[in-house]
Amino acid sequence: QLQASGGGLVQAGGSLRLSCAASGRTSSYYCMAWFRQAPGKEREFVATTCWSGRMLYTDSVKGRFFISRDNAKNTLYLQMNSLKPEDTAVYYCAADPRYYSGTPDRSDEFGVWGQGTQVTVSS
Repeated sequence: QLQASGGGLVQAGGSLRLSCAASGRTSSYYCMAWFRQAPGKEREFVATTCWSGRMLYTDSVKGRFFISRDNAKNTLYLQMNSLKPEDTAVYYCAADPRYYSGTPDRSDEFGVWGQGTQVTVSS
């Protein structure tokens, strides 16, 4: 139901924009998020955006990554700037229709997942 794309190989300091296309309406998902998993590491939270207007970023990407959603295009985005080698990972988009009073940032708070797109940042 979610299809992530836009990954690739980029030099440190460069930019990439990830997209996550939903087969249904993104407006049906209260919160949508990006997670990532580096080789040999557990999946980690990157950013969340919710209908409430709340957004949340993990500390390591604040000021460099920006999450947005376009409900008219049924697409979630992640604009990644000033990329670092430590940003290298498979990036996954996730979504959930449930209402949250806060801003979810755990994997188990999202029931719908995309297949992942590889981002490699060379030094």
